[in-house]
Amino acid sequence: MMIIGCDFHPRFQQISFLSEETGECGQRRLMHTAEAEQYYRSLLGTRVRVGIEATGSYGWFRRLLSELGHELLVGDATQIRASNPRRQKTDKRDAEHILGLLAQDRFPAIWQPPAENEQLRQLLLHRSRLVRLRTRVTNQLDGMAKNEGLLVPGGWSGKRRKGIEALPLPGWYGERRKDLLGLLDRLEERIAPLNKAVSQAAAENAEACLLMTHPGVGPVVSLAYVLTIGNWQRFPRGKQVGSYLGLIPAEDSSSDKRRLGHISKQGNTLLRWLLVEAAATAQRYDPSWHRQYLRLSMTKHHGVAKVAIAHKLAVRLYWMLRSGEDYQHVRERGSHARQSECPGGRFERPIE
Repeated sequence: MMIIGCDFHPRFQQISFLSEETGECGQRRLMHTAEAEQYYRSLLGTRVRVGIEATGSYGWFRRLLSELGHELLVGDATQIRASNPRRQKTDKRDAEHILGLLAQDRFPAIWQPPAENEQLRQLLLHRSRLVRLRTRVTNQLDGMAKNEGLLVPGGWSGKRRKGIEALPLPGWYGERRKDLLGLLDRLEERIAPLNKAVSQAAAENAEACLLMTHPGVGPVVSLAYVLTIGNWQRFPRGKQVGSYLGLIPAEDSSSDKRRLGHISKQGNTLLRWLLVEAAATAQRYDPSWHRQYLRLSMTKHHGVAKVAIAHKLAVRLYWMLRSGEDYQHVRERGSHARQSECPGGRFERPIE
């Protein structure tokens, strides 16, 4: 087998390779994408394992290795760096270090989403970006309305739009309104088919349909949760899900002092944002959640309250997947009723 430690960059990659059959080893610098593709195609027919640090801009590389039948492992960049105490850092040293971890079977590989779900993940991401852009446009229009003394309670609506269109705005102020309304119409046209595609994909996914029985969880949140969490058996406990999504506080404790900070945000940004949005609706249907939401809103901040409920929502959705039961049954018997029955062993850590 050929083992390759790869220090991946957007324009090139520095590799350190070792052939277990012949003992041949060496280093090469491969420019993207033609030279790198030629090199890996030359290894066709040989069992190859490639290790890289978690990074971006490697989608084409992953597809290439998958096409050729080569194995790609993505490692936790923080753990890889922590395992190398030397203060001299170069591309060659990094590639050698990754190769050493692979050869010693100490490479901290993380979980990778299945390639067949990539299209759905891109669909959710694309829709999210357009929805946020639409929100920025409507916020600008709301700001113009307030500046002219037009105060309509509630969120964006057809009534509010008619009121903004009726405002007598001269010159470039009116031209700005016209452009923003035109941009809003075009965004609505593009978002509508995306919403339809997400609803169809969620309806075809049994786990997403199960999660949609929870109040506040629609096709977008349920599908994003299923695609991000993947196999729920990776997590022995619900609290590991909160940690995986970055919904637990950062901590810097020592001795008798415990210091907690903001949430770690070490997880999928899109799903975390969607859970916080869904939490505002979900808390209305659960009395205990609603009481906690009101208490935190009054004593701390409504943002803190939303994040706290989002954490609870993430854990409850995990237990719905784990038990295979809908919202009503999970709520009646409690999320943690069978917590001791750990599928992966009592003290097993989640597979990253």
